[in-house]
Amino acid sequence: MPKVAKELSAKAVRDLSKPGIHSVGGVPGLALQITDSGAKSWILRIVVGNRRRNIGLGGFPGVTLSMARDRAREMRDLAYQGIDPLEEKKAAKARLEAAQAQDLIFREAAKRYLRDKRESFKNAAKEAQMFENTMESYVYPFIGNMRVGEIERRHIYELLVDGRLWFDKTPTASRVRARIERVLDWAKAMGYRHGDNPAAWRGGLDHALPSPRELHKRKKQHQPALPVEEMPAFMADLRKRGTMTARCLEFCILTAVRSGEVRKARWEEIDLNKGVWTIPAERMKMDRPHRVPLPQCAVEMLKQIPRDLSDLVFPGTGGKPLSENTPGLLLRRMHAEKKEQDGKDGKGYVDAVSGRVVTMHGFRSTFRDWAGERTSYPRNIIETALAHLVGDETERAYARGDLFEKRRQLMKSWADYCAGTGVQGSVTPIRTMEG
Repeated sequence: MPKVAKELSAKAVRDLSKPGIHSVGGVPGLALQITDSGAKSWILRIVVGNRRRNIGLGGFPGVTLSMARDRAREMRDLAYQGIDPLEEKKAAKARLEAAQAQDLIFREAAKRYLRDKRESFKNAAKEAQMFENTMESYVYPFIGNMRVGEIERRHIYELLVDGRLWFDKTPTASRVRARIERVLDWAKAMGYRHGDNPAAWRGGLDHALPSPRELHKRKKQHQPALPVEEMPAFMADLRKRGTMTARCLEFCILTAVRSGEVRKARWEEIDLNKGVWTIPAERMKMDRPHRVPLPQCAVEMLKQIPRDLSDLVFPGTGGKPLSENTPGLLLRRMHAEKKEQDGKDGKGYVDAVSGRVVTMHGFRSTFRDWAGERTSYPRNIIETALAHLVGDETERAYARGDLFEKRRQLMKSWADYCAGTGVQGSVTPIRTMEG
């Protein structure tokens, strides 16, 4: 019959000091291990099946004698059931890690991905900043706080079509999708999610969305644009209308900027004293900041808009950006009124080639036609004013400036032309708000 160890008291255990293994009784196999340095820890020596196990139960005095005996009894109960306590401990740890993995949210996964991969970027600092900007602007508001293991294709789809991002800013949307895909690939490689990547294009989102190439072909079709010679009369008509939408459209024409960038313009981006509007990179199609010179008539118009309405320059209903459809409704109303006013032969405001009613985006084409046909400004200045890339990659590498002062003269000339006879005219004050 095996010898039963004497059951030591808590005081007796505290008094133990000789290096070695001291049985403390109370539970068979429970002992206090003392190293040469005097460190003390609990071990339980048991046999599971035909395997001898030494199981650590924690350090003393952090784990008291009574706690050690309770843990030892639990381990022995498992052994009696044929369960190896060490293997069960490993399995419990794995279950905990799996549970913690399921709790990893996308925002944290993106930060870890960026931490691990940024050194592989060609221009680490710049690309990392662009990555973070797109995540903050387009991704985190939708899936930032979702567990990576719960993100499905429908979530990515909803993110991409919100505000027509995929359709109106396709290059940006494509980069957003690709970055989400890389983060989720990283999460899968690290064991945080399983299954197919919901942000993958081929065999996934390509069944739900038109391809970037298809959208590019569609956008190459000309937007209906007003003939250059009709601009002064149109602007005079527009300036009679005292609505926020009319001012938004007028500002869009005077700056030759894309409609979405104007509708989301914020007061903090505009310096009225210097006549400069700096559009942040995350709102630009080319993902880089764009400085816009403001002609004096645009500055004076902005000064008439109450700034306490919203942080947005042209707020719609509830302080939100004007709907992308609202300027189009105004243009169609102006077109109908113009046709009625001109009588039987009136044609309204239409494109000379297609006969379609002009669009907000079409005024950029009108600006380009005016600048190319009626001025001597170089093409690179005109294209830069339109925020287009000019030249090949090598040319752009050497052309570091943004031709701002030359563009200021160009935009002043455009504003003068729109006003007619070089006089920039007056604007009807805003009397109502439109959504």
